[in-house]
Amino acid sequence: MKNKELARIFSRMADALELKGEMGFRIVAYRKAARILDDLVEDVEVLNRAGKIVDLPGIGEGIAKKIAEYLETGKMKKYEEVTRGIPDTLLNMLDIQNLGPKTLALANKKLGVKTLRDLKKVIANGELAKLPQMGEKKVENIKKGIEFYERGHERLSIAVAEQVASEIAAYLKQNAKIQNISSAGSLRRWKETIGDVDILVTGKQGAKIVRTFTKFPKTERVLAAGETKGSIIVEGGVQVDLRIVAPKSYGAALQYFTGSKAHNVRCRNIAKAKGMKLSEYGLFKGHKTVAGKSEEEVYKALGLAYIPPELREDRGEIEAARKKKLPKLVEWKQIRGDLQMHSTYSDSSATIANLVEEAEKLGYEYILITDHSKSASYAHGLEVERLKKQWREIDKINKKSKKVHVLKGIEVDILKDGKLDYLDKILKRLDLIVASIHQGFTKNVTERVCEAMDNPYVDIIGHPTGRLISSREGYAIDIHQVMEKAAETGTWLELNAYWDRLDLSDVNLKVAKDMGIRISIGTDAHDTKGLLWMKFGVATARRGWLEPHDVVNTYSMKKLLGSRKVFKK
Repeated sequence: MKNKELARIFSRMADALELKGEMGFRIVAYRKAARILDDLVEDVEVLNRAGKIVDLPGIGEGIAKKIAEYLETGKMKKYEEVTRGIPDTLLNMLDIQNLGPKTLALANKKLGVKTLRDLKKVIANGELAKLPQMGEKKVENIKKGIEFYERGHERLSIAVAEQVASEIAAYLKQNAKIQNISSAGSLRRWKETIGDVDILVTGKQGAKIVRTFTKFPKTERVLAAGETKGSIIVEGGVQVDLRIVAPKSYGAALQYFTGSKAHNVRCRNIAKAKGMKLSEYGLFKGHKTVAGKSEEEVYKALGLAYIPPELREDRGEIEAARKKKLPKLVEWKQIRGDLQMHSTYSDSSATIANLVEEAEKLGYEYILITDHSKSASYAHGLEVERLKKQWREIDKINKKSKKVHVLKGIEVDILKDGKLDYLDKILKRLDLIVASIHQGFTKNVTERVCEAMDNPYVDIIGHPTGRLISSREGYAIDIHQVMEKAAETGTWLELNAYWDRLDLSDVNLKVAKDMGIRISIGTDAHDTKGLLWMKFGVATARRGWLEPHDVVNTYSMKKLLGSRKVFKK
């Protein structure tokens, strides 16, 4: 689909206008169009053929014509006009956190900055700090933004890697005679970012399997193709490595190629201490094979309980496995509902009825609608009257729905003064409330979040650190102070399952668990497909050692609502 492509174009048009110093409605319109297209579930080309582009909320006639022009000709005259004279390298740098268009325009004009290399050079020699209204602190923040930008472009998101691996696995199952297949490496551990995609396979015709693998329809370049190994680059520049192993070594290879380096070193040292040798081919005592067919038998032979892939980071799992005290990790099948999602009442392309239909497919008992509150004007935040209209629709849907109950919620903004975006008389009428920071990222964030948790109606703190894995470090927040306050007040902290957030992170989740804090998982979906992001949330919860009782989504609706802190007051 061309949705993402067009979203990028409109976003770049807004960037270009800001670089040129323009302000006003055109920038706002292009930004809005980019967001709508990025979230759009339907194929924009299908909508265009049906003449329905202009029917999309927020898309005016002028934008619709530009979309049609691009779809029909492959070009957009207005894009060429507004970006003329601006190098792509300059536009791309606006993806760097803390580097705004005014600063970049000034650096370009005064210092000749046109590329990331130029920018890093003027930072290193101190020239950037000397520009008007800059200073060392602002430059230091830009340096941090560059680090995140480069890190995000070096590694794949878990979502991209998981999709590529799933597509290749399905292709090989259909087109090659394979016995076993599994992803390995950091993808199987469900890390938030991935280097290359690693896949392990067993099968009798290794060379033929590799040849089939290299003919995967999205292959752009073949790097290697042998008897037992193959490597390709697929669309998007993703490298995928395939390894064929013997069935007798499959478990050992899976264990070897899944664990982190530190985890694997610990396992090999345990084997050595027992007079054995552990490798990708098996666990051996002298020339005798002790284990290798399955991971379970490898760990058992080492005197350890089976360690789930998500825990293999050398963060205490070896000790826990030795004592048979590993946690019984939460599973997706135990999730009874999704506790953050948006509807067309604010900035989603999905109606409440659409979300209920998708939730039914997932076997959920309940969903929580958390549209944006009134101050989030950029996201069509709800004034009180529209919020009440939403309640009436939810009541009607609940009367008809026999499987999924819709909970009335809101993602209420924590304002710059620490107050909430609605009065308590409104908040107390809702089933569950998520409070989030969406503005003033550097202004007393810790104090504001802690103040919000003092409100008896605030159940959940949304995306607590505010990070975006690909581009943004997050708020200036003391997360440990926030956790202490959450433990004190009984407030739940969100694990936002959107793959570019996964906030709280796995490390912070483990700390929260140890402090007795309950975790709420919400997909933050802005379309029906977004509900499937729950798998990333559950995987991250598992990496954080969370068990079902740690995750409120595993509760029945009666227990969920009965666990609200307002009932404890």
